[in-house]
Amino acid sequence: YHPAPLSEQSPPDTFVVEVRALYKLPVDYSITSGDEKGYFIIHPSNGVVRTSKNLKLEDFPVNFKVRATDSSNAAIFNEVEVKVEVIDENNFPPVFPSSLLEERLPEHSPATQIVQLKAQDNDTGRNGFLTYGILSGQGLKFRINETTGILYSTAPFDYEEEPTEYQVVVYAEDDGIPEKKRGYCTVVIKITD
Repeated sequence: YHPAPLSEQSPPDTFVVEVRALYKLPVDYSITSGDEKGYFIIHPSNGVVRTSKNLKLEDFPVNFKVRATDSSNAAIFNEVEVKVEVIDENNFPPVFPSSLLEERLPEHSPATQIVQLKAQDNDTGRNGFLTYGILSGQGLKFRINETTGILYSTAPFDYEEEPTEYQVVVYAEDDGIPEKKRGYCTVVIKITD
């Protein structure tokens, strides 16, 4: 048996699988081995397996054996293996150390690196894999490297002819399942004379 994977957030008493032995007489079902941490319970007469407690992702997959025994003769039995997998949920959004940064940029600077933004995500695997982007802010004057989080200006600024302050809202997005999560940071860029 290889039932559908469970969410790591499945509460106790979640249905896992129904094991059924083909036998003319009543049988008793039991879990005989493989579930050392006691995650599962089986109903002795109908073979329905349920979770018995909260699941810890790092303990899975779990392979355990279910035994069906003739209810009037314990010497007559058969066993089957059940493999249960758990899906890592996307629990955490990316977080920037500060939601507001202020940077200074001298006027007439050629296109240049302004700041490297770094968000943290407490998920593992693809749920913690981050890409960066610009949500809003002064059109084509800024760009961000989606992998490194480095924010760049794309052209020189003129202190006298253009705004002296820009706000760029940057996001970090994880590659989470079932949905992606984002964190945001506003970078205030002050052009200096």
